[in-house]
Amino acid sequence: MTSSDEKSLTVLQQGVLTVQGEFLWGSNYTFLGKVEYQGETLQAVYKPTRGERPLWDFPAATLARREVAAYLVSKYLGWNLVPPTVYRRHGPIGPGSLQLFIEHDPEYHYFNFTERDRQRLRSSALFDVVVNNADRKGSHVLLDKDDHIWLIDHGICFHEEDKLRTVIWDFAGESLPDELCQEMDSFRKLLVESSKVVKELRPYLSQIEINSMISRIERIIAVGHFPNPNPSRRFQPWPPL
Repeated sequence: MTSSDEKSLTVLQQGVLTVQGEFLWGSNYTFLGKVEYQGETLQAVYKPTRGERPLWDFPAATLARREVAAYLVSKYLGWNLVPPTVYRRHGPIGPGSLQLFIEHDPEYHYFNFTERDRQRLRSSALFDVVVNNADRKGSHVLLDKDDHIWLIDHGICFHEEDKLRTVIWDFAGESLPDELCQEMDSFRKLLVESSKVVKELRPYLSQIEINSMISRIERIIAVGHFPNPNPSRRFQPWPPL
């Protein structure tokens, strides 16, 4: 974690949150907010638990916590794909997740990425397998002003059953890069051997969900290549953007 991330997490967790507007295109209530703390001001995305639409296959009132879990997994993998995210127990509309807002061009997304930028998505594709992302839309892959790739919207991840639905199938069947395999295995070892890491995840995921993630990582590494779409079920989200 960088010092910038640490500072962002402190501001997000400790700062005064003011709602400035609502994002209207999602299924759940999502707000743009301003967070102020000791002279620092950040823009953030606030997803209150009260605004979550019930889902038949995910436990109620857990989506905001899964957003935080996705950040922690990205951090421990060392991939820095998910913006700093915290769980706020108190907010203008009650408890929920609060994530650093990433300035980006909303018109530039997965479906019109250059080939160069598409080729940079291997860790993103693997991240979705690790967290079992059921909703990786094209607009959930962002590029900031520093050319860094960010992934957002992880409320329906970490299910114990296979739920992978993503638009990123560019590398299906391709051998896994050694470096990414090593990083996934290092993370797996942390989950198995470090009670500290599991303790950090447990407020956001059940032990069954954590165990399922360990099994997914072991399976990915053993197979040795990026997964292929499962033709027996829907493997892309709708809408895709």
